[in-house]
Amino acid sequence: MGSRFPTDALVVPSGGLRVRANDTDFPFRPGSDFFWLTGCHEPDAVLVLLPNAAGEHDATLYLAGRSDRSSSAFYTDRRYGELWVGPRPGVRETAAALEIECRPLTDLPGALARLAPGNTRTLRGIDPLVDRSVLRWSDDRSGDDRDVVLAQALSELRLVKDDFEIARLDEAVAATARGFTECVGEIGRAMELPNGERWLEGTFWRRARVDGNDVGYGSIVACGHHATTLHWVRDDGPVRAGDLALLDMGVEGRSLYTADVTRTLPITGRFTDLQRQVYDVVLRAQQAGIDAVRPGASFLAPHRAAMQVIATALADWGLLPDGAQASLSEDPHAPGAGIHRRYTLHATSHMLGLDVHDCAQARDETYRDAALEPGMVLTVEPGLYFQPDDLTVPPELRGIGVRIEDDILVTGQGWRNMSAGLPRTSEDVENWMGRHLPN
Repeated sequence: MGSRFPTDALVVPSGGLRVRANDTDFPFRPGSDFFWLTGCHEPDAVLVLLPNAAGEHDATLYLAGRSDRSSSAFYTDRRYGELWVGPRPGVRETAAALEIECRPLTDLPGALARLAPGNTRTLRGIDPLVDRSVLRWSDDRSGDDRDVVLAQALSELRLVKDDFEIARLDEAVAATARGFTECVGEIGRAMELPNGERWLEGTFWRRARVDGNDVGYGSIVACGHHATTLHWVRDDGPVRAGDLALLDMGVEGRSLYTADVTRTLPITGRFTDLQRQVYDVVLRAQQAGIDAVRPGASFLAPHRAAMQVIATALADWGLLPDGAQASLSEDPHAPGAGIHRRYTLHATSHMLGLDVHDCAQARDETYRDAALEPGMVLTVEPGLYFQPDDLTVPPELRGIGVRIEDDILVTGQGWRNMSAGLPRTSEDVENWMGRHLPN
């Protein structure tokens, strides 16, 4: 970070507690950029990097002291007092654990006031106190632009994962696979409930809490026609025999790195012929996308490869009147261009790491329009979604939604499927479910 901004002070906050209702807060999770730089889990903390005469930066972490028995806050502060919420690391404990200079949070206002406006960048929108304290440049937009560049740089520095990060992602994926398997074992119980999707959601959440920190994002448990709603997170529908269950879930590990995996499962353990037909097209598309992952390939190469397979199948089914190539045309004004997107809805890949949609502030030239590099981790997740009221498709297809998603590491030679432990082919899915479904 220092080498990117050799003459600037850099201010990166962790964020604070957020009110859920009245005097209760949401569980705290530090901002991903802050955590990546520090390893600190504490709320309200702020990292300040100051340039020094040696051309480097001195790092100081400001955080709250303990509200232990030596403080009246121990008894009176329901939000931070240790009587109420238990002990938390203070200044000395954090300095020893992280090997970084730490100072009391009470020193932060003075430190921020001493910063030169023209040589300071901050990550905004995370801590209102920092936003107010680090002056904006009201005469022009240069200050805001400088802060945007900092956010971009932090995302871009996180695009390539090191061995430690890859190992943490492997742990999150392994826990996710355990959670999926446990969900299969609970399908019978879920079918007995009017809102059985919630039972499966809760089953996976329990695994996430046992093996990790939490779920990495709101779990999607979408049965029947709910699978055609891309972000079905209400998870309040029934689990019915004969339907498909689309499960899009990921464990966020204790290190805060998250998995992101989707499997579409036949609720009774066997696909119908029509379900298998749709599923196998999506699987072929996914495999084409995975095979396109390699160093030097475009980030969009997996998407283009997957869409070629899907558009060809849709044309064969008579759903693309002008043919597959016309639908895939990059000329938006060409006849029939983009019709396949009616049934695919979303792009095939996104980066994965501390965030489920990782490195989101990176510039297009370093992410979307860039080449893949060893150490990048991305999803490959094509899908087909036939809305229950879509009169452009035959009645027997309406209400079917299928997505298959895996977490793919770019290696020096090509790729590694980090989530290969979960079955993907229709035959393997049926065999796996046969072993784990309740009798």
